[in-house]
Amino acid sequence: MNSSMINAMVSMNGLQQKLDLLADNIANVNTVGYKRKEATFEDLLTNLRSQPEAFNQPGRLTPMDFTQGWGSRMTMVQPNLSQGLMQGTNKETDIAIEGNALFEVEVDGAGNRGYTRNGAFQLTLGANGDTILAAEDGYPVVANVEDALTGDIIEGNIVVPQGYSLRVNSDGSVFGVSSDRTIELGSIKLLQASRPSALTAVNDNLFVVGNGIDAGDVLQQIVPNSENLITLRQGYLEQSNVELTDEMTELINVQRAYQLAARALSSSDTMMSLTNGLRA
Repeated sequence: MNSSMINAMVSMNGLQQKLDLLADNIANVNTVGYKRKEATFEDLLTNLRSQPEAFNQPGRLTPMDFTQGWGSRMTMVQPNLSQGLMQGTNKETDIAIEGNALFEVEVDGAGNRGYTRNGAFQLTLGANGDTILAAEDGYPVVANVEDALTGDIIEGNIVVPQGYSLRVNSDGSVFGVSSDRTIELGSIKLLQASRPSALTAVNDNLFVVGNGIDAGDVLQQIVPNSENLITLRQGYLEQSNVELTDEMTELINVQRAYQLAARALSSSDTMMSLTNGLRA
């Protein structure tokens, strides 16, 4: 198999992965809190070759050496955590993050955590029968709450007592409000990703830290304030940050590159057939 066929096949494989990624972005253009995926490519092994001496004709000014590549491959897919548009819903359990931060949720009883920008929360029953704030999939939202026994601040859930409505301030503090009193319920925990490339998407809106990576090296807890420009907005939802026009333009470019690689593969196959048909 000649080098041009290898080059074309490797490039087509990478371009097919890019097409799948673009299709995923386009399919989620209306998904709340979705973050577009971006791919990074790199060249595969390149060789420095030299042309035969017969090419060194009088008057030649260009060097005899040339670089031979072997295509490119997709090396990394990472989320683009840029801000999406805010849409008002007037629903007390809908919470949007304005700025660079993520919600943290409990994905199972073993203590594993997931991270999301989707603030379409709901009130649901917890394992002990309490009414807690949770994601649409039922994952409890992680918060900093006061321990009833020691008074220390620990990680827990937002528990909303019967007869109280939810109020979330811009700094993440959460209160239960009734007709005659207001009680403090805790503060929603927010994290900021210093290495977005280490986040792995497990579904359209949920990310986890990859295996073998310390979560503390990827995410740091952050408190909303005027300096970091992070605020929470109750009664709003952040929309997808996918720009359909940009994705369609990129899709056309990738399709044309794929067609060019396919044409190169076809041409190489034709040349090999002609060569095999030659007779001395």
